[in-house]
Amino acid sequence: MEVIEQGVGELFMDPDADKARAAFRQRSRAMKNKVMSIKEAVEKYVHDGEYLAIGGFGCNRIPAAACHEIVRQGKKNMGFAGNTSTIDFEILCAGEVFDRCDIAYVIALEARGLSPMARRYMESGKVKICEWTNYSLAVRFKAASAGVSFYPARDMMGTDSFKYSAAKMIQCPFSGTNYVLLPALYPDIAILHVHEADVYGNCRIRGITMSDYDIARASKKVIITCERLISTDEIRNSPNETIIPFWCVDAVCEIPFGCYPANMAGEYYSDELHIKEWLKVEKDGGKNPEVLKKFLDEQIFSCADHFEYIQKNGGMAKMQALRQKELLLNGAK
Repeated sequence: MEVIEQGVGELFMDPDADKARAAFRQRSRAMKNKVMSIKEAVEKYVHDGEYLAIGGFGCNRIPAAACHEIVRQGKKNMGFAGNTSTIDFEILCAGEVFDRCDIAYVIALEARGLSPMARRYMESGKVKICEWTNYSLAVRFKAASAGVSFYPARDMMGTDSFKYSAAKMIQCPFSGTNYVLLPALYPDIAILHVHEADVYGNCRIRGITMSDYDIARASKKVIITCERLISTDEIRNSPNETIIPFWCVDAVCEIPFGCYPANMAGEYYSDELHIKEWLKVEKDGGKNPEVLKKFLDEQIFSCADHFEYIQKNGGMAKMQALRQKELLLNGAK
């Protein structure tokens, strides 16, 4: 097929399906206990220079605890898939974790406005970018989960997003219609936060799943953080609820409130006051970097783990209040 047009963006990951399959063949399919701390999981599976994908959608169901640990351990020079990325993006920018990014929805924290810190980092010249849409990044994960090198779509044509992407446009040999070819995206490592998992990595998600189904199948390594561990018997009693199967997963980390300060559907509401505090400090940090440095030292670097972070910001009393708010907003009487 002849390429009619193509974007000028840099392709950060090789879309070759056969090379990805060679990596997947090395993965163990054994049903073994994969439970470990998030500190251990990040040390073992997240490495400098690799490409990282994060699950969740916007400010919902993001692995905030894992993002803190990545920053705490000083991971650098990573690639990142910025697909509906909000607080996770903000945290990773705080540690300058990535230096190349496939961008779709980044910097904004939805109705809360822009993250000044993330904006400064993206404007600093330290990060190479390739532009996409939310849909096109989702299709790229879908292609990878299917084990192919690209998927066709009717997306981005006639826009600057296409111009600054790494996509190609072809004419369909069957109909003559123009389609954009979106290259498969095979992350080195993905981190997904779920509601429930067993020790082997069979996972349940309540509410919107976004691209997590495909990201788990597309990624060469997968870390799961979960609100709670459940028995494998319970998983087997309702197999249709398993969104991510054990054979996709390398590590399982039980972290109650692991999405905090963001929202976990059906579990707890976002801590809007704490998010607002982050944004104020980020803004002030533009004029006085020491203000931001002190805040990050207190909130991330000096914390042994996510539980200490939560304790510094209201502890279980705050978590209980956020849980009650989520239940009330979801119609509980």
